[in-house]
Amino acid sequence: MEFFGVFPAVDLALLKAGYHLLYIDLQDLYGAPLALEYMDRFFTHVTAHFGLLPKCVLEGFSRGGLFALNWAKGNTKAVACIYLDAPVCDFRSWPGGKGKAVGSPIDWRKLKAVYGLSESQALSYPHNPVDSLGELASARVPIIAVYGEADVDLPPEENILLLESRYRSLGGEIDVIAKPGVGHHPHSLDDPSPIVNFILAKTQRA
Repeated sequence: MEFFGVFPAVDLALLKAGYHLLYIDLQDLYGAPLALEYMDRFFTHVTAHFGLLPKCVLEGFSRGGLFALNWAKGNTKAVACIYLDAPVCDFRSWPGGKGKAVGSPIDWRKLKAVYGLSESQALSYPHNPVDSLGELASARVPIIAVYGEADVDLPPEENILLLESRYRSLGGEIDVIAKPGVGHHPHSLDDPSPIVNFILAKTQRA
């Protein structure tokens, strides 16, 4: 989803294992309905024209979490698993800055515009990933997530830890790896094998 080529340890390991890496540039769309429409068309194109399997692994780094989680809940049969890394799981946290995060006023304005929301509508929006996990849990889509315990840009308790708690309560499968003393960067792990092994297991099962 975002950001292509950044902290690519997992991508490189999967490429070495014979997987394909695909990316569509949807900058400044924040997982909004328009972005999901482009993702639908992209997925249809690459599976129809390149002989790829009709199930994928979604990677959601930072704001890419919005793209990955929003598309997955509407396309559960097309998702083998999701890898989240310091993800945005509630846009009120970031870019909204309505909790502990500082947020980004520029991105908040862009997000509201692309979603077509007023300030009050954005604050009461019921379809943030943390608020709409039922489809993913019912479809038993596995999730692996990595985060830094010292992340002040995307406070874990407003994002991945909140998502983890709610997903588990719905019966969803989620493995979460904490990095003590690490902030929002760097993403991934020094040894990416726990993530890679999770993905290999879930795609082979799919």
